[in-house]
This record gives sequence, C-alpha cells and structure tokens, in this order.
Amino acid sequence: MTTVFAPASIGNVGPGFDVLGLAVDGVGDKVTVSLTEGDARVDKVTGRDAELVPRDAQQNVAAIAATAWLRNAGIRKQPIVSIEKGLAVAGGMGGSAASAVGGALGAALAAGASADSRDIMRAALEAESIVAGRHLDNIAASTLGGLTIVLSTDPIDAISIPAPPQWRVVLLTPRVRIETKKAREILPQQWDRSSWTRQMASTTALAYAFASADAKLLRRALDDRYAEPIRADLIPNFREVKRAALDAGALGCSISGSGPTIFAITTDNDARVAEAMRSAMRDVECDVHAGVIARRGAHAIR
Repeated sequence: MTTVFAPASIGNVGPGFDVLGLAVDGVGDKVTVSLTEGDARVDKVTGRDAELVPRDAQQNVAAIAATAWLRNAGIRKQPIVSIEKGLAVAGGMGGSAASAVGGALGAALAAGASADSRDIMRAALEAESIVAGRHLDNIAASTLGGLTIVLSTDPIDAISIPAPPQWRVVLLTPRVRIETKKAREILPQQWDRSSWTRQMASTTALAYAFASADAKLLRRALDDRYAEPIRADLIPNFREVKRAALDAGALGCSISGSGPTIFAITTDNDARVAEAMRSAMRDVECDVHAGVIARRGAHAIR
C-alpha cells in the first residue's frame, strides 16, 4: 500500500493555453493504492466534494489511471484506490488531474517499480481525457512541479522550470462549478493571425520570466487574450477581483484553467493580495489559498 500526495495546479497560466501549467504547494489530493488479484475498485473517498466523486472504478480517474499504468507496465494485478480530496470538483485547480496523477504514481510505487514521469503522465492522461479532454497542462504540473511546458501530448513531452523562490501564488475559488469540457466548447476554434502571434509571444515571455525571475516581464506577459475574455463572464466578479489583485501589488492575475478559480502571482505581499481579492468577491462565498509554488510534483508520503 502506498499513499501519494499530488499537488493542485493552475492550467494555462494566463496565455499558455494547454501548454503551461503551474504546481501549487500545500493543497492537493492524497491517493492510496494497493494491489489485488481481484477486480479494480474504489475503496473510499473522503474530503472536499467527496460525494461527487464516482465510486465506480470504470469512471473514477484515480482508478482509471492506476489501471492504465499497471496495464502499460504488463502487470496483471488491479488497483484498490482510496482518495482524500483536497481539491474541489470542477473548481479550476486541477482536481481530476491530481487524482489521476496520484492514482498512476500510487500504482507504480505499490508495484515496486521505478516511476518514470512520462509513464505516469501517459496513464493520467488516459483518465483525464474522459472527464476533461485530452490536455496535459495540469497533469504535467502535478507530476513534475514548478512551471511546466507541454511540447506534445503524443508522444508525451513536457519539461519543468523551477519557479523563483520569492514568488508566491494566491488562489481564490468562488463556490460555483465550471466543467472543463463545457468551458472549452465556448472557445473559438479559429483565431486571427495577429492575435495568435501576440498570444504566442506572451506565452514565450512568461516562461522566460519564470526562468530569469523577471517580475517586470511577468507583469507584461501574464496577458491572456484568448480564453480569459470569454470565460470571464462565467466567474462572479472576475474583473473586479483581478483589478483588486493588481491594485494590491500582484505581479499578474488570471483564470486558473477553465475556472472558477482565479489566481494571482505575488512576491512577499500574498496576504494583502488575498484579502483584496476576497473583498472584491463581495457577497459570493469563496475559498482562498495563499502559498508557495510547488518545487516538486507528486510524491509518496507513506
């Protein structure tokens, strides 16, 4: 039996649609995996939104990912999975990705195998594709930690850039749900060349800002002109919260993945930024997490 902690993640990280991911320390899912000669099953689900998580092993992302890893490794045993949810369902913090990564890594460690990151991501992607579509940004961040860049999903190819240690992140999650598949469907399939070129430039600059710890560049580069303008209306008071974060000194602010979570990157002023964001949400119930960017991805905790 092995228990894995898989951190939360920010998808897209502003302009990097399906390309950039950012791991968040201190909040995530815990997945426990043991192996059986019998059928795969989900033993227990506790924690945040536990009642919304499927108990059927054919529909539960952690169990699907664990089963996929075992099958890909040629191991005939099946997983028994328990999940302690720290992340909301459809909350924009990579909850399904974290559970999938935890299931895949837990299966590998329970089998006594070396946990190659590409194999973990491949198995997690098989599960994530069922509930959120075939994209790797959250999975890569939860697996590798730091700021991740996805070069390809087929074959799996992703790298991680360590985040500057002085940069921190604030996550504000209003108590509404936005399903990733539906939020993807409202985005345009075609885009004009000048907009696409600007978005590509911002994504490249954002990655370089992380690599060089250039806060001024981050301010200019964290600029999503593709998904944010369309998805903003799905999130209560988004524009007011973003303005409050920037006025309080955040380096940048945008939507985490499909939302509804809003993220801000800060330096040493995360408490002030968090309070400003919460106040701007006004009477909408929300949860706030302020902490460091995870320097490592999913790992065994016992």
